[in-house]
Amino acid sequence: MRLALGYVPLVDAAAVIVAVEGGFTAAEGLAVDLVREPSWATLRDKLALGHLDGAHMLAPLALASTLGISGPETRLAVPLALNLNGNAVTVSRPLWAAMMPEGEDADTVARAFARVAQERAGQGRPLTLGTVHPFSSHTYQLRLFAARGGLDLDGTTRMVVIPPPRIAEALRAGHIDGFCAGSPWNSLAVEEGYGRIAAFGCELAPDCPEKVLALPADAARASGALVRAVRRAGHWCARAENHGELARLLASPDHLGIAPALIRRALAGTVVVDPDGTRRNAPDFVMFGATVERPRPSQVDWLLGQMAAAGQVVPTPAVTERARALYRPDLYETALVD
Repeated sequence: MRLALGYVPLVDAAAVIVAVEGGFTAAEGLAVDLVREPSWATLRDKLALGHLDGAHMLAPLALASTLGISGPETRLAVPLALNLNGNAVTVSRPLWAAMMPEGEDADTVARAFARVAQERAGQGRPLTLGTVHPFSSHTYQLRLFAARGGLDLDGTTRMVVIPPPRIAEALRAGHIDGFCAGSPWNSLAVEEGYGRIAAFGCELAPDCPEKVLALPADAARASGALVRAVRRAGHWCARAENHGELARLLASPDHLGIAPALIRRALAGTVVVDPDGTRRNAPDFVMFGATVERPRPSQVDWLLGQMAAAGQVVPTPAVTERARALYRPDLYETALVD
């Protein structure tokens, strides 16, 4: 039997892509097809309807699917975390010019952003910001960014959902004034000259739970071989000596279809933030491997807190219990000893 494993084209899909392309799944006796999905909503629905056997998935979206507050209520299990961090807030060059922040730190930039957002709202021209899905760390990082500047994001801006591969294009076309997305789409906006990275996600929420391996709950107990394969691939992705090969693999037209150099920036944590070539170093910009892979219930608690702050959920004891049951460290540990 062949398995279908879904992903959305992002740098943080690396462990899933490498697991298959690098032969890790084959070494476990698995036949796996990678299925590139255009959006998180499509991936969510295909997983819910049984068209996918597992997926690279937004951690908050896996929670929302489990709780039945995004798409069909779906019994899922998360036996493995794929990465931490990897996002950035990017604004249009005209918006950056209007902000004119006096420094590069997140608080200073956020205050400049808040000033312009309030001015625009007062003029009846609120800023429009893009996020990749309502239930995403990107949405919560936009809210955290606004809060650093003392801004009520809900009362002063519009937020729209755009699939990751299309979000830089929306900024270029002027449909949005800024966005929060995962790599490499922030770097693409910078490279093509119409975007400026304003803040890194790892500054706004250090060690932010990002993507997970999500599986149908009824198949999770038989998932040990897949968990081992993806875990070993994640370790391979974490090693700096593999980053050149990893960037070339992810950059292929079958996956991200983008210049390898843009991917290398994220992997190295040395990110070009403006079209003039200004670089900022962030060693934890995106993290793979042994330090991130164990699914931790504390991450669920943090995500529920962010969802509650966004008005998406009321974290009653019953909701918290259901949400925590999604993360399965027991399946992770069993896979290691099988």
